[in-house]
Amino acid sequence: MTEYELRSWLALTLVPGLGPLKISRLRARLGEPPVISSCNDSQLTAAGLNQGQLRAFREPDERAIEGALQWLATADHHLVPVTDPVYPAILREIGAPPQLLFAKGDPRILNNLQIAVVGSRNPTRNGYETAYDFSAYLAMTGLTITSGLALGIDAASHLGCLDANRKTIAVTGNGLDMVYPPKHRQLAHRIAEQGLLISEYLPGTKPLAQHFPQRNRIIAGLSLGTLVVEAAQKSGSLITAYRALEQNREVFAVPGSIHSPLARGCHRLIKQGAKLVESAQDILEELGTLAGAQLEISDSENAARVPHDRSDNDAHQVVLEAMSFDPVSVDTLSQRTGMAVAELSSILLILELENKVSAEGGGYYVRNNQR
Repeated sequence: MTEYELRSWLALTLVPGLGPLKISRLRARLGEPPVISSCNDSQLTAAGLNQGQLRAFREPDERAIEGALQWLATADHHLVPVTDPVYPAILREIGAPPQLLFAKGDPRILNNLQIAVVGSRNPTRNGYETAYDFSAYLAMTGLTITSGLALGIDAASHLGCLDANRKTIAVTGNGLDMVYPPKHRQLAHRIAEQGLLISEYLPGTKPLAQHFPQRNRIIAGLSLGTLVVEAAQKSGSLITAYRALEQNREVFAVPGSIHSPLARGCHRLIKQGAKLVESAQDILEELGTLAGAQLEISDSENAARVPHDRSDNDAHQVVLEAMSFDPVSVDTLSQRTGMAVAELSSILLILELENKVSAEGGGYYVRNNQR
């Protein structure tokens, strides 16, 4: 785009009260932003702009525009308007698609087949590992993993994909000139190098609370389906799931213990029609018809499993953290921890002597003092 076209798009986006839906209607009535800029006041008023909006459009925040133009001057920084061929067709289908996407990284992957992976910001170790492993597996079948760069499950899903050397997309609720949360600065850098960071907010926009529900509609809108791993009853990740349902996309949920508050959101989704998943293969079977032959679906559920490097963790603590609220078998613990059954049996005996676990019979164990 020329600088005039860029300025026209940015000025329109900065008008208070003109959300994506209203801008879309304005474009349908008057034309693209450069044409809208040339319209007289009467035309703009007739199209629905009030006097305050008209004034804001005629006298835009030049500091914000200059900041955006300066940010866009960097080689791997991009602006993708809804009219751009790079803009993903699947995102145009939602009720209020973002009119502009700021992008850092390779914008071409916006059109990759994607699945969203979201969940609690404070997951259990099992939940974190489930998100990591599912994301790595799904990424290696050809899906791009999309999430929100938040703490917990979002971070695990991005890392699972990155560690599998595949593409991931992070959708943020702030301008891309900053990283939120700040502790994910290094993760954001890896994503920009190996995938893509996107936002509908201009550089300089702070991560305000009201931005994140809006951000979630983009995560769901980019994806064939949304996988929820651990979510409380009022988890923000449920917003993403409901957005996906509204957009007629698939929703998947990993079940958990009836005693765990982090399972209640997932159980609620399952009651409302989300597909219960126990393995990544369950997701691939559902998405296979949508994605066609583009996915490299494996017959083995564990063929692409990428376990965590636990070399720095105490083995006893790893086993304890792998035990949830319900009795679990030694075989399941072996799968979760990557430890041999013989090694596990020895550790479980020690933990039992320390009264940290109890044997339930039949090769099952339960963690004591769980609450």
